[in-house]
Amino acid sequence: MTQKVLVVEDEPTLLETLVYNLDRQGYEVYQATTGREALHIARQARPDLILLDIMLPGMDGFEVCRILRQEMSLPILMLTARDDEVDKVVGLEMGADDYMTKPFSMRELLARVKALLRRDRLIREEIAAEAGANDVEAGQAPPMSFGDLVIDLARREVRLAEEALRLKPKEYELLVFLARNRGIALSRDLILERVWGWEHDGGSRTVDVHVRWLREKIEPDPANASRIVTVRGIGYRFEG
Repeated sequence: MTQKVLVVEDEPTLLETLVYNLDRQGYEVYQATTGREALHIARQARPDLILLDIMLPGMDGFEVCRILRQEMSLPILMLTARDDEVDKVVGLEMGADDYMTKPFSMRELLARVKALLRRDRLIREEIAAEAGANDVEAGQAPPMSFGDLVIDLARREVRLAEEALRLKPKEYELLVFLARNRGIALSRDLILERVWGWEHDGGSRTVDVHVRWLREKIEPDPANASRIVTVRGIGYRFEG
């Protein structure tokens, strides 16, 4: 099946270049030049990945990313014209999976697109395979339960005290990885590699941000975490 990529960029020459190169790689390419147009096309076309410029007229890329993360699960690669760490951190906090600073190598961008799509496919296949392996007839894996916290792998849903939590895709994947390694101290680098992949260069800050988000949603007292514990000098350990 042909994979769909939505390119959101208001600079005509760059937009044309991106569309041309992605089309040559065999992707079905959609394009938008404003944030509102991007939301409309994303909702209609349901792309497999979005290339999203930050500086857009009207609604900027940060807001587009925030809205999309509430509505769908797909890789988002943000494009920024400034080599500014604040832009990158904000983009990651909004839910972006990766970012690139302009000007960039087209070869590297295409490699990252391919890597993000591969990563997303492998995660979905892993979840589907686990569901099938645990309960072939029902097509449903047994949930992982930690007191009032329940991770339902088959439904890709997390519940706390019987209420479904709204998690960003990477928050969910991070929680599943931590839970599957309950009681084990995991380094930030290992978490980054397993959840985001080697191609991601956001650094350990990405892990810390997502852990903070998760704590705010699953911890009784986020300031004194008891479920996701910090292991000084190493990373984190999930206690359940």
